[in-house]
Amino acid sequence: MKVEFSAFPKAFSGNVAVFVAADKQLLATAQAADEKAGGALTRALAAGRFTGAKGQTLTVLGNTGDIDRLLLLGVGKGRELDARAAEGLGGVIAAEANAAGHKAVTVVVDPVKGSRLTPGQIAARIALGVRLRNYRFDKYKTKDKPEQKLSLEKLTVVVNGPADARKAYAQLEPTIDAVFFTRDLVSEPANLLYPVEFARRAKELTKLGVKVEVLGEAEMKKLGMHVLLGVGQGSERESQLLVMRWMNGPKNQAPVALIGKGVTFDTGGISLKPAGGMEDMKWDMGGAGAVTGAMRLIAGRKAKANVIAVCALVENMPDGNAQRPGDVVKSMSGQTVEVINTDAEGRLILCDAMWYAQEKFKPQAMVELSTLTGAIIVSLGHERAGLFSNNTPLSNKLRAAGSQIGEKLWRMPLGPKYDKMIDSDIADMKNVSNGRDGGSITAAQFLQRFVQEGVAWAHLDIAGVAWSSKGDSTTPKGATAYGVRLLDKLIADNYER
Repeated sequence: MKVEFSAFPKAFSGNVAVFVAADKQLLATAQAADEKAGGALTRALAAGRFTGAKGQTLTVLGNTGDIDRLLLLGVGKGRELDARAAEGLGGVIAAEANAAGHKAVTVVVDPVKGSRLTPGQIAARIALGVRLRNYRFDKYKTKDKPEQKLSLEKLTVVVNGPADARKAYAQLEPTIDAVFFTRDLVSEPANLLYPVEFARRAKELTKLGVKVEVLGEAEMKKLGMHVLLGVGQGSERESQLLVMRWMNGPKNQAPVALIGKGVTFDTGGISLKPAGGMEDMKWDMGGAGAVTGAMRLIAGRKAKANVIAVCALVENMPDGNAQRPGDVVKSMSGQTVEVINTDAEGRLILCDAMWYAQEKFKPQAMVELSTLTGAIIVSLGHERAGLFSNNTPLSNKLRAAGSQIGEKLWRMPLGPKYDKMIDSDIADMKNVSNGRDGGSITAAQFLQRFVQEGVAWAHLDIAGVAWSSKGDSTTPKGATAYGVRLLDKLIADNYER
């Protein structure tokens, strides 16, 4: 998709979107269009429920000169128009354009009184929102009709000071690349994206300066990662440990570690899942996808920070060699685990990945993302990810980052009584507690047992937000890439020098 920023022309043509503020306040370009059309816009506003509230739209046809279709775009109250809101407006424009079958759209950015953003910043964020919304994973579609495909090919953003807008947009382009990279990973079917293939695609990041290392099963066995390896032993696909390093900060600064769960397909193993909906388990690697995308974004914008990422990549399958309920396995940390349920596999692969990251890189903080439990969806639905942490400052940093870019978090409890629920009679711990009570919490307690003393740690359970059945203003239905921008914002605001 082509994006251009231009100064105000003498006249507008084609498909044009203009701003209307709250309480039906026509901004400059909309006012001019209304005068030229003999008050047609004012009459259209009076005839319906459109008020100019944020995200509202109203299409006006005819009596607008060379303009084929005029889209009145509600920007709401000026003080509400922040970066996230501007991106949302872009998403609305993309959705409207594709629904109408438009190939090209012009959006006019007039100054919005009360907004802290300059017109150039608003223009750049709108363009970002259009790009993020204008995504569709259709590489395997062969018979789509034209009306089923995305039509929007060109966006022109008209703004005073287009050079400033271009500069601001250029700084945002790595975000688009990273989000699309993660959406593609998470959307791929499991027969085409398995641990080795995931690792191969991650090696593309070397072009951006990321150092990528991949450990195979033999290397992990030498390291004592028997808990991780146990999950993948029923699959013909070899498990992998993907290690990525971006060390562009001060030499004496300890890195931040990002850990990702990468179960490229999860049948549940011997504790087999029901057939209905099992196809969704191709995105059980959403945590690893987000972490890898975040590394792409951090490197893409040349962040002045030290960040390492470790992703555990496995396929959880049932066969004659699969791990059994009741098996006891030893972790890299030396702690032993009684496997009660082979479908609680995410915590098993993460514990070894977390321990490896701490032993190898001595991070100052560690943030782990995983589509870990269905229980978090029961608790929080699909609006927020669950946040578990042993460190309130880190928790607050994550929540602040998430609120700014629209990836919301809700802090959940941890405590000794929850921890006791995973004590085992024959091993150091079991991977699930008895019953379903507090399922997302006991999963987090399991992971916390593998956090070394002095390490600030956070676990984000993204099971409810990694995939969307509806989408939102900047995310179409499907893979959301939740976590990519959140992690990048965390690094940008707190760990760059």
